[in-house]
Amino acid sequence: MKPCSHCGSPGSELATPELGGLLILAKGELQVSDKERHTQLEQMFRDIATIVAEKCVNPETKRPYPVSLIERAMKDIHYSVKANKSTKQQALEVIRQLKESMQIQRAHMRLRLILPAKDGKKLKEKLKSLIQVVESEDFDEQLEMVCLIDPGCFREMDELVRCETKGKGTLEVLSLKDVEEGDEKLE
Repeated sequence: MKPCSHCGSPGSELATPELGGLLILAKGELQVSDKERHTQLEQMFRDIATIVAEKCVNPETKRPYPVSLIERAMKDIHYSVKANKSTKQQALEVIRQLKESMQIQRAHMRLRLILPAKDGKKLKEKLKSLIQVVESEDFDEQLEMVCLIDPGCFREMDELVRCETKGKGTLEVLSLKDVEEGDEKLE
């Protein structure tokens, strides 16, 4: 037997549970059983489906999909969870894959833009490609516009507004996701 690395006395390094625990903490990872790993991956699968359901809508109805339907669709495309990637990263990847097999899109963000009059017209042209829908537009001393955009374009739009107006323009998030609420009316 080799001497204990903790106290130097002869005997096993894992003589007591406390020393064994310290050794695991210092030198490596605790082994995880198959059942624990399976449970962890199942939980991640559910978390990914929940994130997708929160971020996406049916483009025709603008209503969110239930988590159970997203889980079933993920199983249909044989999505396998990667334990070393974050659930949000994987959710964005799942959205891209699901677009190929079902009607799904990211819910739009609703923004209010307030731009100085001299920058308004020029900047509006640059922003046109990023805007999905213009809900309202008012042009007096300044341009005030409420619009819907894809969440992936927010950073680019924010930088454009800040740089082009030299900090005078504002971009306000009115809602993170534009979805229809309540029960669907059947006619």
